[in-house]
Amino acid sequence: MAFSLNGVHTPHRKNTQNKATIRMPLPDSVTIPMSMHIGAPATPIVKIGDTVKTGTKIAEATGYVSAPIYSSISGKVTKIKDFLLSNGSTTQAIVIESDGEGSVDDSIFPPVVDSKESLIAAIKESGIVGLGGAGFPTHVKFNVDPEKIDYLIINGAECEPYVTSDTVTMVSRTEDMKIALSIICEFFGIKNVIVGVESNNKTAISSMKSFAQDMSDVCKVDVKVLPALYPQGGEKVLIYHTTGRIVKLGMLPIDTGCIVINCTTLAAIGNYLTTGMPLIEKCVTVDGGAVSEPQNVIVPIGAPLANVFEFCGGLKTEPAKIIYGGPMMGLTVPNMDQPILKNTNAVLALTEKEAWLPKTTACIRCGACTNTCPFGIAPALIERAYDKNDIEELEALNVDACMECGCCSFVCPANRPLVQKNKLSKAVLKNAKSKGEKK
Repeated sequence: MAFSLNGVHTPHRKNTQNKATIRMPLPDSVTIPMSMHIGAPATPIVKIGDTVKTGTKIAEATGYVSAPIYSSISGKVTKIKDFLLSNGSTTQAIVIESDGEGSVDDSIFPPVVDSKESLIAAIKESGIVGLGGAGFPTHVKFNVDPEKIDYLIINGAECEPYVTSDTVTMVSRTEDMKIALSIICEFFGIKNVIVGVESNNKTAISSMKSFAQDMSDVCKVDVKVLPALYPQGGEKVLIYHTTGRIVKLGMLPIDTGCIVINCTTLAAIGNYLTTGMPLIEKCVTVDGGAVSEPQNVIVPIGAPLANVFEFCGGLKTEPAKIIYGGPMMGLTVPNMDQPILKNTNAVLALTEKEAWLPKTTACIRCGACTNTCPFGIAPALIERAYDKNDIEELEALNVDACMECGCCSFVCPANRPLVQKNKLSKAVLKNAKSKGEKK
């Protein structure tokens, strides 16, 4: 696996970058899945008929890599049911009917943080996970030996087309970011912080430079302006482009002395430390050619997409596809009842023209997929190995290194479904390893 400066230049389409953020009214009900993070699903601790308030804990973390879940509205629990997620998995979900009051749980108060351990415990209790899309429980990321940390990297490289919710954070939530970073630096002894921002985001660059200056008494913050190249925001890619360090296959970022935290995740920590309110809402970019009024909206977690689009003026045409996230790595949404999740940074309603898929033709062996892959793997060869069910070849081709960014499919002149085959190949290889098979 070789790292490079490879990637693709995608259309930016940052239509909402300079628009004011608006808070959505409380929905009539929310559906809150128990699996909104990497790791073990949370376990419900409420039952049908229970009354909850905004910020009431409704599900407890199960296991080390997990996160608790809180009610985003006040009202009554009406259902606890199986729920099909967009990724094809099934999880439990808690349905809460709103009482229209939005009353806050009486137990909400700022946590007492006076040590590294209490800070990690507070982050865990907040329910905060990676909010840039990954959804990895944040407390796990910080449960490391502070002496191993050389750099804390703040990810502001919002490289997906359309998505601008992180830009909103970097411009309007710097106080929350300062609070969180100050406490993290104090208890972890971090001296070097890097903020990665793409060169086309002038507003965020200016804001982050002011942020760096304000933090100078606490730690050194270096704002690195990065090429506007997708997938600049990928964790391993960002580490390489900001520090020159390589996270090899099988390694974690901390193995290279780095911790990466999304800017919105950092701001959420600051808000929790100040107010005690756990993660109950998200700033979501609502865009796409079918949306009447694209904008960034603060949405209660669990609110149905139908309500979100309605708040943005409705849909001016029937969308051909609705997706969570950006068009490169986003997941197709099966229906408008799907809820806003913890790690939803955008929802896009695309027109037929935007979502049109060109006809697939035979591979011409041009090598474009490998030339643009940030990790230098060979998607065309992986596709062939997958079609032959050649497990040994899939392993030899390092398919597990794929971050599923979609650069290969984006540049393929034959319009091959390369990233999809990479995903399937990883699943096949994982299954074969679990059974001890090789062919």
